[in-house]
Amino acid sequence: MTDGVKGVERTFAIQAGRELRVIVDPKQISDDECFWLSKDLAKRIQAELQYPGQIRVTVLRETRAVEYAK
Repeated sequence: MTDGVKGVERTFAIQAGRELRVIVDPKQISDDECFWLSKDLAKRIQAELQYPGQIRVTVLRETRAVEYAK
């Protein structure tokens, strides 16, 4: 589903396939693009798959900074 999508690093189907979590590279995807990516993926799921109920699509964009004091 996310093969070849710019900036996508990893995807996980969780909660018995009821949620799709997409982890993106924060250097390639902006906050605004995360919003549009989640909407695009939800539309693709609706168009390509048949399933009962609903599937939640969560796009995670995270930047961490860690430093150690010695």
